[in-house]
Amino acid sequence: MKTGWKEEPLANLCEFERGLTYAKGDEVEVSNNVVLRATNINLETNLLDFSELRYINDSVIVQKNKKVKKGSLIICTASGSKNHLGKVAFIDNDYNYAFGGFMGMITPKTTIVPKYLFYIMTSDAYKDFIGTLSDGVNINNLTFEKLKRLPISYPDYFEQERIVRILDEAFERIVKAKVNTEKNLRNARALFESYLEGVFSQRGEGWVVKTVGEVVQKTETVNPLHSPEDEFDYIDVSSISNKTFQIEETQRLKGKDAPSRARKLVKTDDVLLATVRPTLRRIAIVPISLNDQVCSTGYFVLRPKPELDHRWVFYFLISKDFMRQMEILQKGASYPAVTDGEVKLQKIPIPPLQEQFDIVYKFDALRIKTQQLEVIYQQKLAALEELKKSLLEKAFSGEL
Repeated sequence: MKTGWKEEPLANLCEFERGLTYAKGDEVEVSNNVVLRATNINLETNLLDFSELRYINDSVIVQKNKKVKKGSLIICTASGSKNHLGKVAFIDNDYNYAFGGFMGMITPKTTIVPKYLFYIMTSDAYKDFIGTLSDGVNINNLTFEKLKRLPISYPDYFEQERIVRILDEAFERIVKAKVNTEKNLRNARALFESYLEGVFSQRGEGWVVKTVGEVVQKTETVNPLHSPEDEFDYIDVSSISNKTFQIEETQRLKGKDAPSRARKLVKTDDVLLATVRPTLRRIAIVPISLNDQVCSTGYFVLRPKPELDHRWVFYFLISKDFMRQMEILQKGASYPAVTDGEVKLQKIPIPPLQEQFDIVYKFDALRIKTQQLEVIYQQKLAALEELKKSLLEKAFSGEL
């Protein structure tokens, strides 16, 4: 700790208030009584998010100490996810909003600059501290008694204000840089998707339009349990990345250990489309493998007839137009899905085979360039996040 700085537990520096508890029956569609919950703290930015507010009946009397106060921090004290436990947001105004029972409010005393404490409670050191405190199986709980032990290192009030000014200015620049980088990332993806959509919406000379069912072959189903000692690669619905469109992980299983859904036999160059939550775009071409491969019944296996290049089918499936159709067709609240039959009825434009090869070559080239740009932008975002962490670390070790 830097000379002249002090260190005290959080208990000595703040006042603590538990959130408002109310009955489920008190909730209404709209009222003047607004209650902030854990979902109103953005996990990535630690900013307040008012997009989903909870309202309770105006007949419920909310005490003043159960409403957020400017210059305080609200904190998530209970959550089904350890990642959300302990997340905080700075209250920059008197919103006249209550905060719920799974929340708490921390109000710094005159010794601590409120924003200085907020920055401490977004640092990696704080997150490491919280990680050692949570308990519970389904809901992880963070008690004030435990939180109060958090060690706070701080200089005099004026030095705290100076540190806050530096961090505010630096983080404002970082946020702008991240916004621009994320915009560039979206634009790179949009350019590829726009080109894809433009090609599939055109109708060149010699093009025909058929249903998917007309241009794919019948595929095989198997029952691995009938060959209990035979080994195979199993492709589960979660095996495909919707970012890389590749099968990133398979399981090597014996027939006797296979899940009941491992029933569809796949071959090299088959195209897999997950029909459970189809808009997540878990789509991939099956690569060459020396092993027998079986996929989940949650996939539709498309094996194109000779008139159709498998890569043409792949690009059609990841196109926006096809995804819009899947969004319309999917049914089910918990696990929205489409059927293989519904996919077979979709119309696919088909140019002559040689033209398919030529267009797919262009698709591949543009996709590679897009992926290269995405890597660059993702690296920049990661670097900006590391810079933010580094500034926080320096700030609270007296190096700013």
